[in-house]
Amino acid sequence: MPNSIVDFFTRVFAAIGRGIGRVVAWLAWPFAALGRWFARRGWVARGIAGAALLMVVGLYIYFFWQTQVWTGFNPDYVQAYNLESRGVSPGEQVAAAGSGEGTRTCGRSGIADVAADLTDFNVDENAWISSMLLYKLGFFGLDWDDTPFFDNKASFQRGVNQAVRRTAVELVDALGRVRGTSQVDSDLQKARESIQFSEDAWYFGLNPFGPKTPTPSFYRTAVNSLRSFNDRLERCEAVFDARADNLIQFLDRIANDIGSTSAILRERSENFNSGWFDTRADDRFWFAYGQLYGYYGLLHAARADFDDVIAQRALVSLWEATEGQLRAALNITPFIISNGREDGWIMPTHLATMGFYILRVRSNLVELRQVLDR
Repeated sequence: MPNSIVDFFTRVFAAIGRGIGRVVAWLAWPFAALGRWFARRGWVARGIAGAALLMVVGLYIYFFWQTQVWTGFNPDYVQAYNLESRGVSPGEQVAAAGSGEGTRTCGRSGIADVAADLTDFNVDENAWISSMLLYKLGFFGLDWDDTPFFDNKASFQRGVNQAVRRTAVELVDALGRVRGTSQVDSDLQKARESIQFSEDAWYFGLNPFGPKTPTPSFYRTAVNSLRSFNDRLERCEAVFDARADNLIQFLDRIANDIGSTSAILRERSENFNSGWFDTRADDRFWFAYGQLYGYYGLLHAARADFDDVIAQRALVSLWEATEGQLRAALNITPFIISNGREDGWIMPTHLATMGFYILRVRSNLVELRQVLDR
C-alpha cells in the first residue's frame, strides 16, 4: 500500500512536470525558431533582423511602462479646482471694465473644465492604451482584456471616458443652450462628436481598410473644443443654462449610466466565481472605478455650476454625502482583483464591493433628483 501511494503521487507530479514543460515549450518555440533562422543568415540579414528585434523589444518596454505607470492619478484631484471659492455661476457677469462688449467677464463652467481635464489626463498625461498597436495585437493573438495582464489602465481610461461622453451629450442637448430651443453650440457639438469616436482606432485599420486618424487625436479635439466653449463663456459669448430641470436631467443620466455598470458587475459576480482566476473581473472593476473617478469630479463641478439651485433647495448636505460616497469608493484599489463568492471565506469579492458603492451613489442621486422635482 505505501508503495502504491508513492507511485501515485510520483505519476501525478510527473504529469504536472510534463504539462509545465509543454507550456514552456509552446511559449518558447517562436524564439527558438527565430534563433535557428538567425544563426543561418549572413551579417547583413542578422543586422536587419537584430534592428527589427530591438525595435519590437523597445515597443514592448514602452507598452509595459505605459500600462503600469498612471501619471497624474489622484483620487483627490477635485480639490485642486477650489470651486467652492468661485462665487459666480457660469455665464454670469462678474466684471465690467468699460462700456464695450469685449470688456465683460463672465463665470466659467466647472463641468466643462473638468470634462476637458479628464480627457487630457487620459490622452496627454498618459498614453491612450486601447488604441496602442501592441494592445490591439494582444497576447499571442489573445485579447488583453481576456488575460489578467496589462489591461487595468485601459479599462480605467474607458470608464473615465464613459463619464465624459455622457456629460458631453448633456452639455450639447441641455446645459449649453437656453431651454433646449436655442441653437446648438458649435464647440460643444464638435466636442461631443469627437469624444464619441471609436476608442480603439490606430493609424491603420482593416474595417474599413486604409489609414485612419487615431483615437487620441479626436479626443484632443474634444479637449480643445470644451476649452474653447469655456473661453467664450468667460467672454460672455456662450450660454450655460443652470436651471433646476437641467440638473434633474443630468442627475438622471448619471444614475442610469452607473446603474447599467452596476448590472454588469452583478452579472459577473453572480455567474463567475473564480476568485483571483477570473480574468475578466479586473476589466469590470477598473471600468467601474474609472467611471466613478470621472463622475466624482463632474458632480463636484456640477455643485459649483448649480450652486444657486442647490442652495435654494437645501441640498448641500445631501450633495456632500453623495460626493463623500463617491470618494469612499475610490479608496478601493486592491493589487489583484478577485471575484469570489459573496459567502466565500478565502477569496474576496471585489466586484460585489464596488457594486455596493455604486448602488449607494445611485440611491443618493435618485434622492437628489426627487428633492429637486418637488
